Amino acid sequence: MSADNHSQIASFIWSICNLLRGPYKRNEYRKVILPLTVLRRFDCILAPTKAAVLKEHAAIKAKGENIVRHRLSQITGVPF
Repeated sequence: MSADNHSQIASFIWSICNLLRGPYKRNEYRKVILPLTVLRRFDCILAPTKAAVLKEHAAIKAKGENIVRHRLSQITGVPF
């Protein structure tokens, strides 16, 4: 990752923080930013297999939670 790209990403994240400062106190918006950042990262990691996961989930959703979790983890290649 180049320094320019890193700078752009950091600026983008801070611009979102600035938008959130309105409804949140300064010490509270970190409680929102970190979880949303983690969720977005998960979304990016899982994006290539999303269609396959949704199709498989529709087919096996009535089975036990462990079976569903194991099968979907096999499709994604990640343990979550």
